[in-house]
Amino acid sequence: MDYQYSDGRLQIRRTDDEKKPILQRLKRIEGQVRGLQAMVQEDRYCLDEVQQMNAITAAVREAALQLISNHLDASVDYAVRSQDHDGAVAEMVRVLRAALRQT
Repeated sequence: MDYQYSDGRLQIRRTDDEKKPILQRLKRIEGQVRGLQAMVQEDRYCLDEVQQMNAITAAVREAALQLISNHLDASVDYAVRSQDHDGAVAEMVRVLRAALRQT
């Protein structure tokens, strides 16, 4: 993972290997959404549809946690290397605040 810090923001550049598990998870979520669409088209039982929605929500949260974990890891690395602890902490708080808004 590579990153650049400018204008108070930490921009992460993931390698293809680092992107792979995130993209795989997103493709699985995409499949779950298509499955839910089919369930609605077929007028499946409401509880089954709601359970599928809950599974999608949980999967999206896990994908978000993967992204946040990568970002926090890079922020800690940046803080250690640059000795800009205040900037790194501000970046981490910004990301965590955004993550908490989605719940």
